[in-house]
Amino acid sequence: MSIKIGPYTLPSNVLLAPMAGVTDRPFRILCRRFGAGLAASEMLSADVRLWNTPKSRRRMDHTGEPSPRVVQIAGFDPEMMADAARRNVDAGAEIIDINMGCPAKKVCNRLAGSALLQDEELVARILRSVVRAVAAPVTLKTRTGWDPNHKNGARIARIAEDSGIAALAIHGRTRADMYQGDAEHETVRAIKAQVKIPVFANGDIASPQRARQILTDTGCDGIMIGRAAQGRPWIFDDVNFFLSTGEIRAVLALEKVRDIMRAHLEDLYAFYGDQTGVRVARKHLSWYFRQHPGQEDLRNRLVQIESPEEQLSTLLQHYDTGVERAA
Repeated sequence: MSIKIGPYTLPSNVLLAPMAGVTDRPFRILCRRFGAGLAASEMLSADVRLWNTPKSRRRMDHTGEPSPRVVQIAGFDPEMMADAARRNVDAGAEIIDINMGCPAKKVCNRLAGSALLQDEELVARILRSVVRAVAAPVTLKTRTGWDPNHKNGARIARIAEDSGIAALAIHGRTRADMYQGDAEHETVRAIKAQVKIPVFANGDIASPQRARQILTDTGCDGIMIGRAAQGRPWIFDDVNFFLSTGEIRAVLALEKVRDIMRAHLEDLYAFYGDQTGVRVARKHLSWYFRQHPGQEDLRNRLVQIESPEEQLSTLLQHYDTGVERAA
């Protein structure tokens, strides 16, 4: 099913959810390579005074990234948000995504992220301000509401549509839920029924079968996968294949997994430099090995290694032994 966001036709309706500390450029490119229809940057503060840090500069680096390039911004001031959107479009962003879904305290305490859901008038001012500021399409990621007694996601969605937002992603939890319990998609279905712009369902979509179920249950135009892609970036290929054929992809051969991990680690070292690259690689290695219980000793060794050469060679040695055994 082809979906358009502004002038862009997405190659797939299965998207990577933006996640702080996860969806850096190497991971976005990897997920796009496996068929993610879109991959937004990690959340960037709308306060441009905070941009002159290595972390912010990396978040704004799109070198080699396939089009359309999406930058997610977060903030509470309409003018600052508009300025941040303009600057990012000038720097190469092709879609601006507004974060009104992050439940983290340090974001909500600044009245940004999902805290904004308490103030619908401010939501409208921010959305209108950003849409007016840039020619690029603007999308919104949000939640079903502030807490279970204040599920105003449908009103927020109508405000977004009226403000010129090009597409919506709805996480099936309220801000108060954080990431606890199960995501509920009945509210997402109700939101989809009230707007004409594309809507993407997000939350606890961890398998091809679940993806199809959520698409059927909600009537949404697409889905967004977050935590299930950690350590399993090929989930996008699995889901796309299942949605188009109804068949389950064969489990990836060990040597394929080895090659994916090697390329990912090499990209991390190149992007962050050796010292930071090794540290960032540790969490990705932990996620990869979460898929393969019983290898805790190796995981524990890999997350203590300080040099990229040793980290990579230890990993490859393990996989090469496994590949020989499988042969």
